[in-house]
Amino acid sequence: MQKVLIVEDEKAISGVLHSILSDELTNYEVLVAEDGLEAYKLIEKDDFALVISDIKMPKLSGTELLKQALQLKPDTTFVMISGHADIDTAVNSLRDGAYDFISKPIDINRLITSVRNALDRKNLVQTTKVLQKENTQLKKKVNKKYQMIGTSEALSKIQNMIEKVAATDARVLITGPNGAGKELVAHSIHAQSERSRGPMIEVNCAAIPSELIESELFGHVKGSFTGAIKDKQGKFELANGGTIFLDEIGDMSLVAQAKVLRALQESRVSPVGSDKEIKVDVRVVAATNKNLQKEIEDGKFREDLYHRLSVIEIYVPPLDARKEDIPLLVEHFAQIIADEQGNAVRKFDDKAIKALQNFSWTGNIRELRNVVERLIILGGNPVTAEDVAAFVRK
Repeated sequence: MQKVLIVEDEKAISGVLHSILSDELTNYEVLVAEDGLEAYKLIEKDDFALVISDIKMPKLSGTELLKQALQLKPDTTFVMISGHADIDTAVNSLRDGAYDFISKPIDINRLITSVRNALDRKNLVQTTKVLQKENTQLKKKVNKKYQMIGTSEALSKIQNMIEKVAATDARVLITGPNGAGKELVAHSIHAQSERSRGPMIEVNCAAIPSELIESELFGHVKGSFTGAIKDKQGKFELANGGTIFLDEIGDMSLVAQAKVLRALQESRVSPVGSDKEIKVDVRVVAATNKNLQKEIEDGKFREDLYHRLSVIEIYVPPLDARKEDIPLLVEHFAQIIADEQGNAVRKFDDKAIKALQNFSWTGNIRELRNVVERLIILGGNPVTAEDVAAFVRK
């Protein structure tokens, strides 16, 4: 239970205040200190949601209590009580960090209002701090999830390219096989860019039916087609001020490609069923596992869109091309899985790592992650080469 401290040397006043506030603040424990020195000792030992302090007191004045307590615990909230002769002092106490002051004789309604406002403000500040802390922790988790792990020459080249590209607004086309880490590259570009404070919106073009892709990207208005029961913002509009990641862009229909091309050329989108144009400020990062040059030759991909998207092209090689990164990747995945499951980190012995390096990873990093999780669940501690042989089929 949170606590409220009354600091008042006149027992008649402190008794009345204690009685009234105990009735009003049923979720708080109300304590009384007879002078500033006693109050300071209590504040040293405990945290108080609110301190209501008289200014003129023996041993330690309310003004000195305010200054010393805020040095000790800066988040403490004070409401000062002052006689008419102490108004200037009370006003100065606001400059020193008090939330409010109440003049004597005390208006009980005024006091209760001030106390409730002070506690509401305190709770709001605490809630905000908790949310900020949770947000920071979430960002750390997100950053860890999309961290690029390895020391290979191939990965170093990609990281150097990302560092140069991220500082610009240039469009980027990321190519490479499935599971190689194209999504990680896209997130790293966004995280290191000036747009990192804005949203990053992901669109898996292969997972959206061709008849819905236009609505998904540009939004629609109510009644524009069967099932459009209300207006909907598109991904481009949601990504305004940030980055849109068009994954598997090679699977997008030619009709949708034409719409995307127009959006890139004009920085404007039109929701389905609307004549209204919406200006958008979006950086586009796209990815594909297909050979777009061949797709262009086969008439399946627009050449003009390809040139718009591939201002910078980053190729992500398969895991088999950088097997020297496997030990660090295994350690990284083992830590993530331990954090997710709330368990201690499982170790892999050197022979187990060597066995994993000897495999051909057709599913790339995504496959390796799944294998690490399987070995942690089914293998011993540490995971051995025998575990690899028993539980990994290659």
